[in-house]
Amino acid sequence: MLKCKLCDKETQNKDFCDFHNKAYDNIVEKYTSWKKALSISWKEYLSKVAENPLTGEWAKQVAEHLINSGEKHHV
Repeated sequence: MLKCKLCDKETQNKDFCDFHNKAYDNIVEKYTSWKKALSISWKEYLSKVAENPLTGEWAKQVAEHLINSGEKHHV
């Protein structure tokens, strides 16, 4: 079994547990709308997600992880 990169919960052949994976999927899904509306880069978008007080804890953790890991998003 693999462990989530953020919370050490067990995963099924993924980088993240189910909770963090759902947050990741939501972040990726919403980026298209943000990019269209604001002409914002992936890294800028992740910073906004991480800083937003309305963002859930799992999404903040994922956004911060992606910023720190330098992961690129290809849309």
